[in-house]
Amino acid sequence: MTYSPKSDFLRILSERGFLADCTDLQGLDEALLKGVVPAYIGYDATAKSLHVGHLLNIMVLRWLQKTGHKPITLMGGGTTKVGDPSFRAEERPLLDAAAIDANIDGMQQVFAKYLRYDDSPEGAIMLNNAEWLDGLNYLDFLRDVGRHFSVNRMLSFESVKSRLDREQSLSFLEFNYMILQAYDFVEIYRRHGCLLQMGGSDQWGNIVNGIDLARRIADAEIYGLTTPLLTTSDGRKMGKSQGGAIWLNADMLSPYEFWQFWRNTTDADVGRFLKLYTELPVEECDRLGALEGSEINAAKIILANEVTTLCHGRAAADAAEATAREVFEKGGMGDDLPTLSLSSDEMAEGISMAQLFVRTGLVKSGKEAKRLIAEGGARANDEAVRDAGHMVRPDDLAQPMKLTAGKKRHALVTLG
Repeated sequence: MTYSPKSDFLRILSERGFLADCTDLQGLDEALLKGVVPAYIGYDATAKSLHVGHLLNIMVLRWLQKTGHKPITLMGGGTTKVGDPSFRAEERPLLDAAAIDANIDGMQQVFAKYLRYDDSPEGAIMLNNAEWLDGLNYLDFLRDVGRHFSVNRMLSFESVKSRLDREQSLSFLEFNYMILQAYDFVEIYRRHGCLLQMGGSDQWGNIVNGIDLARRIADAEIYGLTTPLLTTSDGRKMGKSQGGAIWLNADMLSPYEFWQFWRNTTDADVGRFLKLYTELPVEECDRLGALEGSEINAAKIILANEVTTLCHGRAAADAAEATAREVFEKGGMGDDLPTLSLSSDEMAEGISMAQLFVRTGLVKSGKEAKRLIAEGGARANDEAVRDAGHMVRPDDLAQPMKLTAGKKRHALVTLG
C-alpha cells in the first residue's frame, strides 16, 4: 500500500491486517477526517447465529465505532429470500419469512455485544432490507434500476464466472441478487447518508455494483472497502472445525467450546489473530505472537480469554479457562464441558460407546467413532476405549462420564 492513511479508522485497519481493497482509499480517508461517516455491512439471515467467519467484519464495525463513526448492521430480510450466489457451487435452500425472522432474532443477540446501539452520532443502527425490497414494483424496478446493469459485465464477475465455468446452474433468482444488494447501498445512502459499504473480499463485485448504481441514480460519492478472506496457516477456512461451524451464540456453541477453539490456534496464527480479534495493542500482539515453545501456549490462553470476553463476557472466559485447567492439568471433569444428559428410558437397553461419542458431538458418525476407537484416540474417564460396541449401562453413569476424542476435545455424559 503506497498511501498511508491519516484517519484513526483506516490506520488501525491497516496496522492490524484488516484491509484488502478499497475503491478510493485517499478519498475515504479524507471523508473520515471531515466528520462522522456512516458505514454498513450486510448479513443474510441464513442461520440462527453468526459464526466465527463473520467475526472479522464485526470487529471492523467495532473499530469503526470506537474511532468515532457510525456502524450500520443490515439484516438481509429481503435478500435472504433470493440467496447470494457468490462463489457457491449450488443454490442456497430457500427459507420462508418465519424462518428468516427467527434467524434475524438470533443474529441480533451477537451485535449487541460488540456495538453500542443508541441515538448518539456514532450510535449503531440496525436495518432490515425487507423494509424497502418487499414492496418493490417489479416493472418500476426493472425500468429505474435494472437498466443500469449490463449482463455482459455481471457475467464477468469472478463470483458468477467461476460457477458458470464449472457448468453449475445459476438460477435467474440468484442472478438478481447483485442488483438487489447494489440497490441496498442506494437506499441506505438516501435514508441514512451512508458513505461506505464493507465486506469480505468475495463481496468486491457486489460492492462495486452498488457504488456504480448510486453514482448513476443518486449522484453519490460513496466508497467500498473489503477485508481479506482468512485461512489458517495450515490452509483451512477460518471458523471451521471438526465439529462444524464455530457459532457466536451460546445456545448453539458453549462458551467453553468457543474458548477451546481459540486456545487450539496454530502457533503460526497467534500473532495475526490477536491483531484481528482482540483489542490488545499491536506491539503486544507482535510480542505474544513471537513466543516459542511452551511460552506460546500462554499467548493462546490470552487470545482465547480476550476473544471470549468480547463475545460472552469476562465471567464466561474465566470459567472456560478454569475448566480447561481442571480438565487438562488436573485430569478432572470440569463444570463447563459440553454435556449430554440421557434419560433412564434411553439407558434402559444400554447405549454403545460408539453411539455415545456420536451423541455428544465429538464425532459425526458411528463410522468415525469406530475409527477413532480403533486408532486409540478415544478415552472414557481418561481410560482408553478399546471396544466400540461396549454397552454403557445406567450404573456406569452413577457419576458423570468424561469422554475424550484425541487430545483436546472433551464432553460429559450424565444420567438425567
